Amino acid sequence: MVDSEPILFEILDTCPKNDEELPLNDVYNWADALVLVFAITDRRSFNYVRRVKQTMLDTFEMPVALVANKADMVHLRQVSTEEGEILAKDFECCFTEVAAAEQVGQIAEVFLEVCREVLSVRRKNKQSLLDRMLGGKTAVVKAYARGKSDSALPKD
Repeated sequence: MVDSEPILFEILDTCPKNDEELPLNDVYNWADALVLVFAITDRRSFNYVRRVKQTMLDTFEMPVALVANKADMVHLRQVSTEEGEILAKDFECCFTEVAAAEQVGQIAEVFLEVCREVLSVRRKNKQSLLDRMLGGKTAVVKAYARGKSDSALPKD
């Protein structure tokens, strides 16, 4: 439950085999949100996350969170906090530095915030619970026009 609303998590880790392999469009079509994670100790992972977001920027609109992992390894830092903050501003998303091995609470907060954003988008789209459970990505909202009831029809 998130803010008194049920939400179902299904997490897909798309860890690439190499730096050139980007997630396929099927991943973006499937997802309601993205949590993009890079290691502060690995400049390549930061550049990879930037490329992933830029490739989907014009095509897919969804909540995104940018997470810098390994914050406990500052002595090996290759990506500054400022670089992460700038990238998050470019992506118009939240940014957090965490040490996933030690700060489970912060990881939970990231997911909680992403869930809130997903719920907000769903409310705006008025996506039904049934549509969400069946995996529909977009809900078509039709205006309901009430027709005449049987009692208003002429009697034969």
